[in-house]
Amino acid sequence: MSVQEYLDKHALSRKIEDAVNAAVRAKTSDPVLFIANHMKKAVSSVITKVKARQIIDSRGIPTVEVDLHTNKGVFRASVPSGDSSGTYEAVELRDGDKEMYLGNSVAKAVKNINEKISEALIGMDPKLQAQIDQAMTDLDKTEKKNELGANAILAVSIAACKAGAAEKEVALYKHLSDLSGRANMTLPVPAFTVLSGGNHASNNFAIQEIMILPVGAARFEEALQWGSETYHHLKAVITEKIGNLGCNVGEDGGFAPDISSLKEGLELVKEAINRTGYNDKIKIAIDVAATNFCIGTKYDLDIKSSEKSGQNFKSADDMIDMYKQLCAEYPIVFIEDPFDKEDWEHTKNFSSLGICQVVGDDLLMSNSKRVERAILESSCNALLLKVNQIGTVTEAIEVVKQARDAQWGLVTSHRCGETEDSFISDLSVGLATGVIKAGAPCRGERTMKYNQLLRIEEELGDQAVYAGEDWRQSL
Repeated sequence: MSVQEYLDKHALSRKIEDAVNAAVRAKTSDPVLFIANHMKKAVSSVITKVKARQIIDSRGIPTVEVDLHTNKGVFRASVPSGDSSGTYEAVELRDGDKEMYLGNSVAKAVKNINEKISEALIGMDPKLQAQIDQAMTDLDKTEKKNELGANAILAVSIAACKAGAAEKEVALYKHLSDLSGRANMTLPVPAFTVLSGGNHASNNFAIQEIMILPVGAARFEEALQWGSETYHHLKAVITEKIGNLGCNVGEDGGFAPDISSLKEGLELVKEAINRTGYNDKIKIAIDVAATNFCIGTKYDLDIKSSEKSGQNFKSADDMIDMYKQLCAEYPIVFIEDPFDKEDWEHTKNFSSLGICQVVGDDLLMSNSKRVERAILESSCNALLLKVNQIGTVTEAIEVVKQARDAQWGLVTSHRCGETEDSFISDLSVGLATGVIKAGAPCRGERTMKYNQLLRIEEELGDQAVYAGEDWRQSL
């Protein structure tokens, strides 16, 4: 084949002429680079390869990482993991071989990506997120993604989302906003973990975490500053009152002193906020995770103390009285999982009081059927969004829409086993969830989520909107 025949076969003469004309119109100083980029943009992107590997998360436990290749680049994603898997959430596939990472290795999930998912997705357009996610769901054929593993499917789903944004030449948060059909994007209020307990720390504190929300800040950058300052003031308060050992941290980076009660923890946080001088501009939230210390229908707030456990049970009504008192004494704006995950009745009773926002995590597990029930029964009024409980980006967008249509609040959340992936930062902005939980303002796998939000705010410039006092109004 001659050169001319080759040019004619692929219509290259016209394409090259178009690229040169574009370079002339742009008056570019580097025509070769401009023409090369112009020609590259003219080629539609498709998925050419999907390669997975096993990495470890912030707890030293294996998880899945994916490199998704297109003819425009390579896009990486890794998935987090929780300390437990709920009955109603998508299944995280692990090998169960006690000789490998104590049974926690994810070689099967990695193999499913490299041998099954990759083959199914090659040639697909990365912009078509819903079609990609549906292809994987169809390949799995189970309701909870038992076959391929939600950890396998989600890693690919997030990587494809990043590739789709790159193909459109827009930021990831803008692509997510487009996928959700929303026009407005909002920087979320960070709910910083400052005290850790429950399953996330080795102290005797049964409550999972106490958080602070800088709702009075004008920008996310200022909110991050206030959160960091409060965190360090809290360290000083704990050192003074309890000692240096009280400054050890839990899995999310919150301090983990041995405190005797929720009220004692709230007093420590209140003192730290007072020292910052921001006072009423910083609010408090609590993740009770009550399922972890529910025994039958009673709650043992001393369950982690070998000396006190079993001596002072509280009924669900007692818990409501305690929450009412604490909300009257402290600036608490939301309580997460105040009761056992199957105690719909008392969750509803407490929500109906309107004292604070009631966030469903273990109650809902980001499961659309559980969310539907909670909406119908008015059980709670906010969704904690954990993408790995669902398994795909598309399903995450759908459950957020479901909650938003019910005029619920929305909280995007990390997991205790995190990675160096900051996807949830872009997700929280693109879906305008109002609040993001990403742990303490320390530890790299946590701070990179907050640092990504700083970059997004900077990139948006004058168009950046911080949720601030309107954090509940994520409609």
